[in-house]
Amino acid sequence: MTKKPDCTSAMKKLITEVRGDFPFNVPEANICGISCIGCPKKLLEIVDTELCDWESKLDNHVVPKFGEISQLGKLCKNVRRGLKRNGLVE
Repeated sequence: MTKKPDCTSAMKKLITEVRGDFPFNVPEANICGISCIGCPKKLLEIVDTELCDWESKLDNHVVPKFGEISQLGKLCKNVRRGLKRNGLVE
């Protein structure tokens, strides 16, 4: 039987997975194509801002609540769908 991670570990894992999956380091010219569905640059900026905010909070020993982890996960899931429509993630 595996033990569920605590909220801090779960948030750190989510942040690590999103940072590894989303193209944050791709040049702007490769993100903004001729035709965009939504604005992938703005979507990435929104997620990056949220991730940086949580990284800062975690560094200051703020413990996230389950609802906050769920909310960030939902945001990332929706942004990923937009990035996929634009061919930026698989």
